[in-house]
Amino acid sequence: MKDEVKRSHERILHIAEGIKTIQQFTKGRTEKEYLADKMLMSAVLFEFSVIGKAINHVDETILAKYDYPWRRIRSFRNLIAHEYFNILPEAVWQIIEKDLLDLDKIITQMLKDFKR
Repeated sequence: MKDEVKRSHERILHIAEGIKTIQQFTKGRTEKEYLADKMLMSAVLFEFSVIGKAINHVDETILAKYDYPWRRIRSFRNLIAHEYFNILPEAVWQIIEKDLLDLDKIITQMLKDFKR
């Protein structure tokens, strides 16, 4: 059990890092700039993929303590990995604008709770 908690903590750190990276990549950018920059879009999708994969390795009992739609993150990662041709760049921008901050808050709280 202790190893699972340690492994989960490491994966949550990976998620926090991915969030921060996306925020750094997109800081000061507009949606129009984002949509015009293929390299930026690819980099952001890679980070979302890392986040989704890391969620798969966080113990379910830990995730259950936090009210967040974890399944949506997993589903988004699967879309990126397996159905990338169906991804709408405008929808990704909306996730960055509307959902990433909420995830960041939950992950920050989870990391604080690990320190207790």
